[in-house]
Amino acid sequence: MKTIIVFAAFVAVALAAPQTVPQQAVLVKETPSDNVGLGGYNYGFQLSDGQVKQESAELVDGGADGQFLRVHGSFGFVDPYTNVAYTVNYVADETGFHPQGEHLPRV
Repeated sequence: MKTIIVFAAFVAVALAAPQTVPQQAVLVKETPSDNVGLGGYNYGFQLSDGQVKQESAELVDGGADGQFLRVHGSFGFVDPYTNVAYTVNYVADETGFHPQGEHLPRV
């Protein structure tokens, strides 16, 4: 009998917990892409929940290795638990992906 009462108490507590429905993010700002399939590109957006993204690329001649895209960009978000905003700036080129941010360790 005690087991049933304890189980019922757990169920009651679980049902009494506030049910939060995540808000759907809405597009606040957009930088339309200018990618026509040749060369580089540029695009970006900002959402109502604090997410942001901006990226551009240029086509670079890599010599004997051929052409590649050198990408510069950033993205950011707001941690919903701490309400802290984080931003990462990055470059991606022939040497790899290189992120930088105040919250990232420096190598």
